[in-house]
Amino acid sequence: MSGTDADIERMPGAVYREVVGFRPLEMDLYLPHHVSGDRPVIVYVHGGGWQRGSRRRALPVLGGDGPAFHSAVAARGFAVAAVDYRLSGEAIWPAAVDDLCAAVHWLRAENRRLRLDPDAIVLWGESAGAHLALLAALRRDDPLAVRGVVAWFPPTDLPGLPDDLRALHGATHEPDTSREDRFLGVPIAAAPDRARTASPLTHVHPEAPPILLAHGTADAHVPAAQSIRLASALRAVGAPVELDLIAGAGHFWDGAPDVPYLVDTALRFCRTVTGVPAISSARTVARDPVVAGSDPDDPRHDRPGRRRTGS
Repeated sequence: MSGTDADIERMPGAVYREVVGFRPLEMDLYLPHHVSGDRPVIVYVHGGGWQRGSRRRALPVLGGDGPAFHSAVAARGFAVAAVDYRLSGEAIWPAAVDDLCAAVHWLRAENRRLRLDPDAIVLWGESAGAHLALLAALRRDDPLAVRGVVAWFPPTDLPGLPDDLRALHGATHEPDTSREDRFLGVPIAAAPDRARTASPLTHVHPEAPPILLAHGTADAHVPAAQSIRLASALRAVGAPVELDLIAGAGHFWDGAPDVPYLVDTALRFCRTVTGVPAISSARTVARDPVVAGSDPDDPRHDRPGRRRTGS
């Protein structure tokens, strides 16, 4: 059943894939009425260590309410598709990546009915969801051809993660890679080649779509070195990448000094890669100050605590 308010039509529970032996895979759609013509699309991919999470939950710093956050993003002029995928307790890698690719293919197949622009799709993921978004976007066999990726605090190099955690916590630290092991279906140490193949870093190539990486320097779960290493590899092959390091911020943006900046920067990136002009929404400003934020081009954002590097 669809839900509608003054600006956004909600279509929850759209089944985009049915795999024999598994639950139907669903997405929730948020369609802005105020956009003329075909609507650009943000596919939002939740995190949760590949083992938990839901399309209907947002990060705590964003209020925790997925539908409210996704509606506020839609009010900025994008159709939003919040997707679920098979978790590691249901199916191991590459199932979740295959699900995300299937979701994008479904959106393209339904573009006329839903008035979507099939050539203006951006993936936006957080943590494990960002990892999946990067893997999907960097595929060279059956390329997904998305316009860009916003990746918040992603794991990008699974074999390198234990050493990154030791570098952060001390040489005697014994890293907990149980989430990654469950995702792979085998411990990282026992199958390094499998772990490499499941890492975005392995799939870097010159034709990669534009990528925005954002990571907190105090992330104790997925060290910022993971994003730094991917950004360096992308630059080395001439692929477009922006890296935004947020001083003092932890995982899930805990302790981030300016969350509206992070959201606005992501939205500006999405507008740039899809060619969508900025849309001012009084409803968004009035009801969702986290998403509304301020203009990311405002010089007040260029203050100590942020380090931005481009391609």
